[in-house]
Amino acid sequence: MKSAGFAAVATFLAMTATPVLAADAAEGEKVFRRYCTACHITAAEGPKRLGPTLAGLVGRTSGSVEGFRYSAANKNANIAWSAQTLDPYLKDPKGVIPGTIMAFAGVKKDDERENLIAYLLTLK
Repeated sequence: MKSAGFAAVATFLAMTATPVLAADAAEGEKVFRRYCTACHITAAEGPKRLGPTLAGLVGRTSGSVEGFRYSAANKNANIAWSAQTLDPYLKDPKGVIPGTIMAFAGVKKDDERENLIAYLLTLK
């Protein structure tokens, strides 16, 4: 009887857990290097690139890095970045923020996106 209850709980948790929990931040860093480093850095301070630093991204609001020139669409999107808001954005940036000037088609593979988000969650 006990094992059936544990199995039900395990099944429920597997169905409701966010994909990021199973993601691999080390693999996400590789995805970041492949897709993002041309435009973004991960340090709070460093060389300016086309995009803003992604240090401290989670919890920050879209279009809010001081001294960076954002599109009006990005400034006005008022998105608080989290694993839940990053997932659709990283899949289709222009679909989530129409009018963004970020020239990136998105990370289409779910596992790559999940790993990338896990990595972004580590950036302080």
